[in-house]
Amino acid sequence: MRGVLIFIWELIKIVILALIIVIPVRLFIFQPFIVEGASMRPNFHSGDYLIVDELSYRFSEPKRGDVIVFKYPRNPKKKFIKRIIGLPGEIVEVKDNKVIITQGFRKITLEESSYLPSDTFTPDSPPIPLGKDEYFVLGDNRNHSFDSEDWGVLPRKYIIGKVVLRLWPLSAFTKVEKPKYPSLEEEE
Repeated sequence: MRGVLIFIWELIKIVILALIIVIPVRLFIFQPFIVEGASMRPNFHSGDYLIVDELSYRFSEPKRGDVIVFKYPRNPKKKFIKRIIGLPGEIVEVKDNKVIITQGFRKITLEESSYLPSDTFTPDSPPIPLGKDEYFVLGDNRNHSFDSEDWGVLPRKYIIGKVVLRLWPLSAFTKVEKPKYPSLEEEE
């Protein structure tokens, strides 16, 4: 009987220790996210199981090209996944199927061929100025994405974190990298 009680006590200690480790990690560092819908095709598909890094943005700012998970500003109970295109203080415009970013007198046209199929169509939108802590996000499947072109800018406070890993399906297991864009310091 004493052996059973020792076993149960040891089991309880292991469970408590696991909870002390797992709960803070799950709540404050990483969280899972399952993609729903087609807004990020062909890069992410419905059912993909992703890991979202919630910690990095506490120490650094979101970057252009990061794939992020955020609370939808018009209904914070919903979570979306999109790619950051425009950063605070910039002006974002879509014209002739090209995304143009302006900051002051500097302007770049985003080169998106590394993650968008060549037949992707991005609908035109007028210039949208981004204020402090505002971001412009687009889905990779531009024709079937409900994003900043539809509902406006994304305030920083709604960003949960950036996608760092795709765990499922196993055949698509990968670290999620952001594309390289020209800097606004390089004038076109």
